Amino acid sequence: MPHLMNTYGRLPVAFTHGEGCRLFDEQGKSYLDGMSGVAVNTLGHNHPRLVAALSKQVGRLIHTSNLYRILEAEEASDRLASIAKMDEVFFCNSGCEANEAAIKLARLYGHQQGIDQPAIIVMEQAFHGRTLATLSATGNRKAQAGFEPLVSGFVRVPFDDLAAIEQVALHNPNVVAILFEPIQGEGGINVAHHDFMRSLRTLCDEKNWLLMVDEVQCGLGRTGAWFAHQHAGILPDVMTLAKGLGSGVPVGACLAAGRATGVFKPGNHGSTFGGNPLACIAALTTLQVIETDDLMTRATELGELIRDGLRHGLAGATGVIEVRGDGLMIGIELDRPCGDLVKRALAKGLLINVTVEKVVRLLPPLVMSDAEGAELVAALVPLILDFLKE
Repeated sequence: MPHLMNTYGRLPVAFTHGEGCRLFDEQGKSYLDGMSGVAVNTLGHNHPRLVAALSKQVGRLIHTSNLYRILEAEEASDRLASIAKMDEVFFCNSGCEANEAAIKLARLYGHQQGIDQPAIIVMEQAFHGRTLATLSATGNRKAQAGFEPLVSGFVRVPFDDLAAIEQVALHNPNVVAILFEPIQGEGGINVAHHDFMRSLRTLCDEKNWLLMVDEVQCGLGRTGAWFAHQHAGILPDVMTLAKGLGSGVPVGACLAAGRATGVFKPGNHGSTFGGNPLACIAALTTLQVIETDDLMTRATELGELIRDGLRHGLAGATGVIEVRGDGLMIGIELDRPCGDLVKRALAKGLLINVTVEKVVRLLPPLVMSDAEGAELVAALVPLILDFLKE
């Protein structure tokens, strides 16, 4: 047996290589990738421009240290700040590191406002990571169980519920920020209403709070815009990114704007590997391909095609609650636990996921073709219908 620590419930398959939206196992069997490594492989697998850029960078320089200037990080930060219309970028390795940075920034901001015990409003069903602070911010008791005592300083409210947040505002003078996902991924593909996001922006301005959006899963073109909050026409004070930013190379980022700018000073935060040359070339190339190949439009059009296909194919089926989502972030909620569908799909050569036990989650690469999207629907619909008939 391998000596890997037993932290994952792994499926019985090992992939040897990938091409576009397909992966191949040790026996050469092909699988259509409907998950892109949980929203990581933005450009699919073995994308020629990403491979060429990474190969060139590996031959030049992989890592130095943040003790020195990193030109690739400076270029990547300029590009990210430009498309996000934000001012500062901190690079790290993952989504939980990006959210840790956001939480620390909010606490430091609170102390600078004279608040000794700063608190952050977070949402039920949210997922912000598995480090101790981000796990404490996460709205999932199952994920938190056994790791108490959790980090204090979080006030939890129902998702998409402005009235609940306004009640907190009336009774908790220690609040300094709101942290939320515009679309909850792990929580079941729950989409925040645009009016809700705009109201949060207004409330934060009134209270001098930081509006912090977690775009780790929903950002980087996946919903048809660079970032999901842009659909509501708002600009956050803090935004976190990771997953799809490096299209498979670990890179995360915490961006700041407005009143959040300048909060961190040298020595307040850091990351050994964060923003090294290789990671930043991966980010820059991913951003370039999304833009030049118009993959945000692709995400919008293909997302509609897949959701329409699923709604048509599952219409009238007993047990289907809803097909929902935005762009290539798609959820199919059933009325019963359906984790077994993942193994059934795997046997049919299709990679899917089930979250919160009852929601089938699809996060295909942004480079998926219409034909591959139709193939995904044609494979998945009969699997769900047969499952519901049992």
